[in-house]
Amino acid sequence: MGLLSLAIWTPIVFGVLLLAVGRDEHARAVRWIALIGAVIGLLVTLPLYDGFKLGTAAMQFVEKATWIERFNVHYHLGVDGLSFWFVPLTAFITVIVVIASWESITERVNQYMGAFLILSGLMIGVFCALDGLLFYVFFEATLIPMYLIIGIWGGPNKIYAAFKFFLYTLLGSLLMLVALIFLYNQSGGSFDIAAWHQLPLSATAQTLLFFAFFAAFAVKVPMWPVHTWLPDVHVEAPTGGSAVLAAIMLKLGAYGFLRFSMPIAPDAAREWAWLMIALSLVAVIYVGLVAMVQKDMKKLVAYSSVAHMGFVTLGFFIFNDLGVSGGLVQMIAHGFVSGAMFLSIGVLYDRVHSREIAAYGGVVNTMPNFTAFALLFAMANCGLPGTAGFVGEWMVILGAVKANFWIGGAAATALIFGAAYTLWMFKRVYLGPVANDHVKELTDINSREFLVMSLLAIAVLAMGLYPRPFTDVMDTSVAELLKHVALSKLN
Repeated sequence: MGLLSLAIWTPIVFGVLLLAVGRDEHARAVRWIALIGAVIGLLVTLPLYDGFKLGTAAMQFVEKATWIERFNVHYHLGVDGLSFWFVPLTAFITVIVVIASWESITERVNQYMGAFLILSGLMIGVFCALDGLLFYVFFEATLIPMYLIIGIWGGPNKIYAAFKFFLYTLLGSLLMLVALIFLYNQSGGSFDIAAWHQLPLSATAQTLLFFAFFAAFAVKVPMWPVHTWLPDVHVEAPTGGSAVLAAIMLKLGAYGFLRFSMPIAPDAAREWAWLMIALSLVAVIYVGLVAMVQKDMKKLVAYSSVAHMGFVTLGFFIFNDLGVSGGLVQMIAHGFVSGAMFLSIGVLYDRVHSREIAAYGGVVNTMPNFTAFALLFAMANCGLPGTAGFVGEWMVILGAVKANFWIGGAAATALIFGAAYTLWMFKRVYLGPVANDHVKELTDINSREFLVMSLLAIAVLAMGLYPRPFTDVMDTSVAELLKHVALSKLN
């Protein structure tokens, strides 16, 4: 079995094992089995970095086996510079979430941990799939464990949020399925995504395909105006669900634009780039303003995620190396930072059982160690230089200015809005005198929470101070993608 198959199936096997044998009376053992599975899942991704060859845009660690012979469907895996980093990122976030959920989940622990491990393997499968139908199966299968995580362990309106999440994302994906079947027929009966990149498609076909993919991927990102499901889902989801949703699942849509929309329909991508840029700027500016007036911490960070993902799609559709690389870096950085923000809110919620900003005030007086971590993550969310949040946004802004000064100027305003809503929340929650008895009785983070915060802090600072390992991996693949779009058939 290859490394990518190990990365996909290790957490899934452990997840199924937990579903089969775990019971609440054995919750402690279940947690340890989940942690062992998550750590092994992370360890099997580490040799990928050592074996990854720089300077080539070719797929690496390729595995291929016949799956459904009659329809020429293959179990075909591989990664390049566009997808590589999302494999270890997903495995890393899974470990973090298992540790973070150690005490907060007390009922159906085996099902909760099993769902997360299965979800982890499925998401890695999305990033590795080189067969169109295999991609679709992994892409849709991720909905099931996340739907259960929200619907079973969520808040008071969890059923509403779970249905909204499922219906929004499923309906968008149905058009993608139509597009995949069309491409299968056009290519003479092949689901090979690389072969689809070379198809000589007409302008009309490219436009229809572009918007079919847009329906699936824009909802997943989510782009404005199809973002309205995200705040409701974040508010109702358990802390671990919110962390994985923001850190990884939103990236599936953005990745889809790079793997399908731009290389398969390059002329349509260029023709409709103005629309993508406009929607991205609305997300960056308008949704940033919406975030400022939120009273619920989770809802504020959820709107912040929409604004930050707007940077990603903006970077992709300005079609230069700085923009696309910046968008990819922003995806990885947002995985660390947004995950950290939601897990920080979870630490407070576990103690006070409220996400309302007004329920806090002066937390620094009773939780100084935790506040230090929260400050670092808030600064990263603002895009402070030296943190992961800065690198991608700065690259996208530079790329946008290179393409059009006014687009770059509009994008740069997001740094102001990001600082405004993040620091405003931080001030009201953490600074000043102790606001009430709930805050007065708070206890600082324990060793388990300190470990979670430390791992995320190291990731945020390491990427912010030395992003080169990330950019070196993606540079050649980004250049090849842009070359392909520029030299498309109808150009």
